[in-house]
Amino acid sequence: MKKIESLTKSATSVTIAVFISRILGLVREQVLAYFFGAGKSMDAYVVGYRIPNLLRDLFAEGALGSAFVKVFSSTLEKEGPEKSFKIAQVILSNLLVILGGIVILGMFSADWIVGLIAPEFTKDPTKFDLTVKLTQVMMPFLLFISLSSVLAGMLNSLGVFFLPAFSSSIFNITSVLVGISGYFLCISLNLNPIYAMAVGVTLGGFLQFYFQYPEVRKRGFSFRFSPNFKDPYFKEVCRLILPVILGLSAVQINIFINTFFATSCGEGAVSWYSYAFRIMYVPLGLFGVGLSQALLPELSRAVARKDFASAKDTFSRALVVSLSLSLPSAVGLYFLAQPVVEVLFERGKFSSLDTINTAEILKILALSLPFYGLSKTTVPLFYALGKTLIPSLGSILSVVANLIVILLTIKTLGIKGVALGTSLSMVFQCMFLLLVSSLLFKQIPLKFLLRSLFTLGIAVLALSGILIFLAHLGFNSWVYLITAIPLGAIVFLGTCKILGPQETYLFWVKLLKKR
Repeated sequence: MKKIESLTKSATSVTIAVFISRILGLVREQVLAYFFGAGKSMDAYVVGYRIPNLLRDLFAEGALGSAFVKVFSSTLEKEGPEKSFKIAQVILSNLLVILGGIVILGMFSADWIVGLIAPEFTKDPTKFDLTVKLTQVMMPFLLFISLSSVLAGMLNSLGVFFLPAFSSSIFNITSVLVGISGYFLCISLNLNPIYAMAVGVTLGGFLQFYFQYPEVRKRGFSFRFSPNFKDPYFKEVCRLILPVILGLSAVQINIFINTFFATSCGEGAVSWYSYAFRIMYVPLGLFGVGLSQALLPELSRAVARKDFASAKDTFSRALVVSLSLSLPSAVGLYFLAQPVVEVLFERGKFSSLDTINTAEILKILALSLPFYGLSKTTVPLFYALGKTLIPSLGSILSVVANLIVILLTIKTLGIKGVALGTSLSMVFQCMFLLLVSSLLFKQIPLKFLLRSLFTLGIAVLALSGILIFLAHLGFNSWVYLITAIPLGAIVFLGTCKILGPQETYLFWVKLLKKR
């Protein structure tokens, strides 16, 4: 129990930082919605930003981050910080060479990439040209955010969670400030002001990396450019990366599929989907990022000690903590979708029609939150055990499910069919990962898990009831949200507190103590 409390404390620290970043991310989206709405410029920006983001997910937040933490944490546990820092120095140097080359290649081949990912844009030469140029401006973001991920992995392994998680806030603050100030500058220069937002993305990525460097220096790390592609630890990271790349390539294929079909759903569809996903990103930061970042180093250390009983206990309790966050988030977003979108975005060039379309997509995406949360909690287990092929197979399964659902529904549902494919693909991936993890960890604490699920089920029903009741009172969107969110939280947590076990409300207790 002490381990899960320590893990929850670390996850809570990450969550506070990530939650701040997610809120600032929403502010960034509000700026975009106000100035650009859901028109041609916004569609071009979303696709242009998505291209380096496809690779960012692969290098920064997926294969590289997980493989590096596994090697760095294990070496730190067995050989101490000096050896670990040497490993980090070589990996950072090698990344500068590899990713620098990828960025340059991406900038020169941007027109081909845009034509591949958004072929519908080629029918509008102005929109296509704008997307290509925005892609070129934002491509260096990949390099900076990947280097930032390595620094974050180092700090997490050293027990520092808040600062690396907060670093993404620097990115969002920079994006907003550069975007707003550059908007008026671009207009005065007779340029499309969306370029200011693109410059903000690249500069924000650099400052996110630079923000963390003083902290790792304080811990004893000093960077010197020393690439060595024959280094055995770099080869170990590559060995761990390869099967994860297979899985994450599947994730990127999913994103490619979604973008490909979304661009064929008419002007504004790409933007609606992007706005909805950004809202969903707030609760993802609450449970997905915080818990998984804290869980991977803990499980890696337990496996390195061959303490599998401790790893099993930590993992089981982490699943319940994840559900205690994702279930109320999913219910809340589903019932509050339209007022949330209206309050956040409906001003400037963002119309009431944009609100309706974005809210309908958000409802569909919200249904996948619990499954996404469980997947994010389960994947670190396989990474810690060195079984990186299993998450990859889960990702491939999600691609198949996503494509089938979209092909079956896009003619009748349009962009909502794309959202449905996203949600159901997460469901299939989660079920696969949980099934395999249960086979790996035999004798799981079934009684504890069933009791937790019963409590969370009752709490979700109570939360749904209070939200439906308040919806029938005819409040405007602001009053409905201000009333529903705190009252719903009290009902959900009160039910969990009465029925137990502690894991169903432990995270929220830690969060309140942080305040």
